[in-house]
Amino acid sequence: MFKKLLIANRGEIAVRIVRACAEMGIRSVAIYTEPDRFSLHVKRADEAHFVGEEPLAGYLDARGIVDLARETGCDAIHPGYGFLSENAEFARVCKQAGIAFIGPSDSVIAKMGDKTAARAAMREASVPVTPGSEGNLANVEEALALAEHIGFPVMLKATSGGGGRGIRRCDSAEQLKQAWGRVISEATKAFGSADVFMEKCIVDPHHIEVQILADTYGNAIHLFERDCSIQRRNQKLIEIAPSPQLTPEQRAYVGELAVRAAKAVGYENAGTVEFLVKENEIYFMEMNTRVQVEHTITEQITGVDIVREQIRIAAGEKLAFRQEDIRHYGYAIQFRINAEDPKNEFLPTFGRITRYYAPGGPGVRTDTAIYTGYTIPPYFDSMCLKLVVWGMTWEETLNRGVRALNDMRVQGVKTTAPYYQEILQHPDFRSGRFDTGFVPAHPELLNYSVKRHPEGVALAIAAAIAAHAGL
Repeated sequence: MFKKLLIANRGEIAVRIVRACAEMGIRSVAIYTEPDRFSLHVKRADEAHFVGEEPLAGYLDARGIVDLARETGCDAIHPGYGFLSENAEFARVCKQAGIAFIGPSDSVIAKMGDKTAARAAMREASVPVTPGSEGNLANVEEALALAEHIGFPVMLKATSGGGGRGIRRCDSAEQLKQAWGRVISEATKAFGSADVFMEKCIVDPHHIEVQILADTYGNAIHLFERDCSIQRRNQKLIEIAPSPQLTPEQRAYVGELAVRAAKAVGYENAGTVEFLVKENEIYFMEMNTRVQVEHTITEQITGVDIVREQIRIAAGEKLAFRQEDIRHYGYAIQFRINAEDPKNEFLPTFGRITRYYAPGGPGVRTDTAIYTGYTIPPYFDSMCLKLVVWGMTWEETLNRGVRALNDMRVQGVKTTAPYYQEILQHPDFRSGRFDTGFVPAHPELLNYSVKRHPEGVALAIAAAIAAHAGL
C-alpha cells in the first residue's frame, strides 16, 4: 500500500480524499494557491504546499505537481475530479516519474475523453449509442446534411467536452448555423480543441449513469445506477441512487452495459458510464474516467467506499467485492448546494460564510470544505457543499431531505438550498415522474420565500426579554 499520497485538487473532494488516506494509514499532502490558503483541505492534510499566487495555474501544472510529489516523497497522486483528473498527459507524466496515478491509464483517458473515439469503441462492443456522426464534423455544411438525415432536434457537442460545456441543442437548420461558430469557440477556449460532433437529441430523457470499479486483473463490477435528471442547462443539481424510475430489468441491463463498456476499453479504477434512457430505449452518452461529484450516494446505498477502492486498485490490489456481493439498500439523494442565487438566474454569490450549521441526524451526510468565517473565492466552481440523505424508502428519503435542508444554515451568501426544498415537495418529483426537462418545465418553483426560521428576530426578542428581566 502507498505510504504518502499527493492530492492534486482542492475543496470538498480534497477533504474527502484526506479522510480516506487517514483511514488507510496513508500520509496526505495537499496543494493550494493563494485564494485557498485558508481552505479546509489545507488544514486537514498531514502537510500542505503552496503552488502559486495565481488561482488556477498551480492546480493545472501537471509537471509541477509531479515534481512536488517526488520532492515530498509521495508514491501516488489522486486527481479528484475536474482540473487534471481526465488529462491523459498528467497520467502519462505520473507514470514516467514512477508515481501511481489514482485512475485509469493515459491511453484509456485519451480514448474516452475523445467523444467520437468513445462512441466508436462502444459500437464495437455492441453498446447502443445515439444516432449521430461517426467522427468529427468537417464543416457546417456536413453538419447540416447529417442533421437533415437523422432529423432535428440535434445536439452539437465539443469532442473533448465535459461538464455541460460546449453543447448546443439545435431545433432547426438556422439554429445549427448560429450554434456552429459558438460551439467551436467554446470548445477551443475550454478544451483546447475545435473538434465537434453531432448526436440526435433525445428530448427529455432520463439521465442515468452507472458507477463501475475495475482492477488490474480483468475484474469489473458495477455499483448500480444514479439518476441525474434534475439538471439545469446540462449542469446537475440533484442526484439520486438508485433511480426510482428504472424497472429491475432496465437496472440489470444498464449495469451489464456499463461493465461491458469498461471491459471493452481495458478500464481500470473507478469510472462512470452515462446513458440516456427514453422509455425502453437506452443509449450510451459518455464515460467519465474519474471519481464523480455524486459518488457519495452510491456509497450510501451500497456501503462501498469508492475512494478507498480507487486507492486499493491503484496500489495493485484486487477488487474487494464480486458482483454478487453488491446489494443496494434504500435510496440516497445528493443536493449540490451551490453559492448561487436561483432567483437571479443562478448568479454566483461568492463571499464570506458568516455562519454555517451542518445538518445532522440519521441518514444525513455532508461533504464540504466550508466553515464559519471561510470566504468562498470567485475563481472556482460555485458548489460549496454536498448534502446527502439516505432512507429505507423513497418517501422517507424525500422527507429526510426536506428536514435536512431546513436544518442546514449557510449564511453570508445565497444558496440553492431553498430551491431544492421546492423541488422535493413537487408532486411529480415525489411520485418519481421527472426527466431532464423537469427544471425548465417548472419555473414556478423559483417563486419560493427565503424567510425560513427567522433566528435573528427570535434572538433579538430573547435578548430584549432578558434585558427587561434584568438577567
